[in-house]
Amino acid sequence: MITTSRKNDGLYKPHLITKLFLLLLSCITLTTHSFAEEAPTTETAMGSFESNVDHVFQVMNDKLVPLVFWDVPMFITGDDGQMQGIPLIVFVLIIGCVTFSLYFKFINLRMFGHAINVVRGKYDKPDDDGEISSFQALASALSATVGLGNIAGVAVAMTLGGPGAIFWMWMMAFFGMCMKFTECSFGVMYRNIGQSGHVLGGPMIYLRDGFAERFGANTPMATFGKFLSVFFALCVILGSLGGGNLFQSNQSYQLVAEQMSFFESYPLAYGACIAILCGAVIIGGIKRIGQITSKMVPAMCIFYCIICLSIILKNAEMVPDMFVKIFSQAFSPEAGFGGIIGVMVAGIKRAAFSNEAGLGSSAIAHSAAKTNEPVREGMVAMLEPFIDTLVVCTMTALAILITNAHLQVDEGGIAITSYAFATIHPDMPKLLTVAVVVFAFSTLISWSYYGERAAEFLGGPKAIMPFKVVFILFAGVAPMVGLSNAITFSEIMILILAFPNILGLLFLVPLLKAKTKDYVHRLQSGQMPQTK
Repeated sequence: MITTSRKNDGLYKPHLITKLFLLLLSCITLTTHSFAEEAPTTETAMGSFESNVDHVFQVMNDKLVPLVFWDVPMFITGDDGQMQGIPLIVFVLIIGCVTFSLYFKFINLRMFGHAINVVRGKYDKPDDDGEISSFQALASALSATVGLGNIAGVAVAMTLGGPGAIFWMWMMAFFGMCMKFTECSFGVMYRNIGQSGHVLGGPMIYLRDGFAERFGANTPMATFGKFLSVFFALCVILGSLGGGNLFQSNQSYQLVAEQMSFFESYPLAYGACIAILCGAVIIGGIKRIGQITSKMVPAMCIFYCIICLSIILKNAEMVPDMFVKIFSQAFSPEAGFGGIIGVMVAGIKRAAFSNEAGLGSSAIAHSAAKTNEPVREGMVAMLEPFIDTLVVCTMTALAILITNAHLQVDEGGIAITSYAFATIHPDMPKLLTVAVVVFAFSTLISWSYYGERAAEFLGGPKAIMPFKVVFILFAGVAPMVGLSNAITFSEIMILILAFPNILGLLFLVPLLKAKTKDYVHRLQSGQMPQTK
């Protein structure tokens, strides 16, 4: 029987997987070099290098997009007479979010107040296993989600799907709360804790050990669970380099370059600055990351929301019309947006990219929380989509809609939000630049931790430092990737995590049902007194 928060020294270090991990890094290096040789050249060496970097990502995107975004036929004919479909990844996200919401009887509504009390520290016990408090775990996970996905991602969603895409972001966030509850509860249930208190947890652990517990250690299903765990760990490494690194560094550079002409001419200089700062933090591990993000994220969230509220309150009479526009265009979109299916897909993809519900990444952070109650930590985690999407993304959406920024700016992403901020005062984009850099940096360092844990799972402790080096170098070259290629690659690398995670959770969810009933019973019967 597998117990909660097992303490052991023997973390998962199979020699075969170590070789596969090293082979993967070698293949990426060789492939990048090969692609770079094919890249077009320009007059200057720096320009040539930048073109080569962008070309690498263009080639990779061309290969990956047909696989990740293969359309599942919906047997609905669009305005152009063509059969409509939903990308496979979006279909998987919908199945997972709806299934777990129904399975746990919308626990996101029933236990929302209790989750707030847990975050406030009313149930904290210093002697519980783990490395950081529940609040720090929430802040670390939020630092990976509340970031450019809220600032630039909302603008991208509205560019692709119009205002109606925001409605589908809300729907994904609401149902995604139960998804976060499920995956983060499992993260604590099956985490490994070493003698020194070091924690290794997340989908790569619960997919392997959960399948072994439910179906038996020597069964084909246990082998399937091991396959899913290895596949997920590889995807986390790629996701940390993509959406957790490339997108953050690239999009923050776009805004900084507008304010500082020096960086516009030398993107590598900005990348070097981010890489140096990133390296200074991630060497310290999750404790330092938790200490920094627990202070940085709340302050930046408040600051960013105040600016958005300034736009909203200044134009309060327009807000009702904006909500009407969001709801109406969610089901009757304007011509050119590809119909309801297209709007829904745009909203769901950007919501998943923003709040990461279903991707399993937050479970890695929450597995380090100081608690012996897996269900309690799952309830803390379900606040993330609420804060990230229903609050912060809505603020951004209203600010953009009120100012019509999505119709005024030709460039996509962060430039749209910057235009909206400029309507308050010409200097506001400078303050947005500060917020963007902080958001990007906090997201970047949190995703470095996710990738680090995946590297440790695959290759043991010796794989951690090589991963950190690759991660830091990736942050350095990210500003040289074109906007379109950066968004596409980041989206692929992040969303692909949902495949092994949701598929595995659909098999494992009965293991959590009894624990959830027991926890709620103990809470409601007074067996769980508050400590503060």
